[in-house]
Amino acid sequence: MPYSAFTDKEHCPTMKEVFAKVGARKPLWETIIQFVEGNYGVKKADFGFYGKSYGWALRFRKGGKALISLYPGKENFTAQIIISPSDAKKAFDLSLGENTRKVLENAHKFHEGRWLFLKVESDQDVRDVQLLLTVKSRSQTK
Repeated sequence: MPYSAFTDKEHCPTMKEVFAKVGARKPLWETIIQFVEGNYGVKKADFGFYGKSYGWALRFRKGGKALISLYPGKENFTAQIIISPSDAKKAFDLSLGENTRKVLENAHKFHEGRWLFLKVESDQDVRDVQLLLTVKSRSQTK
């Protein structure tokens, strides 16, 4: 099952369509975007299509590197954060919610790091995303 509710390569979703799809989770989506824009100086995000298995995602980059991608789902959304091998220890030391902890522990280890796909459905999930971004962004500025 794709992470995004939008899987038609020929149709890039509009923000109006995204908000209609994420429904009641719109405030959580907006909180993450405000956090990224306010803390990392990233003002421009764009949609990228990642194939039928993933679909369309709103992606934020900092210094040419991926910071976070948000995949809109039905009444939820998924945040993708790639944690480098050198940042994994710091991530494991964070006080994370149970769901995020499980995702971190079970994430496959790729050469570039652990690909975390976090379903965002609560304020705790938003806090976890913010904590993980704090770890990730520190290493990108070095």
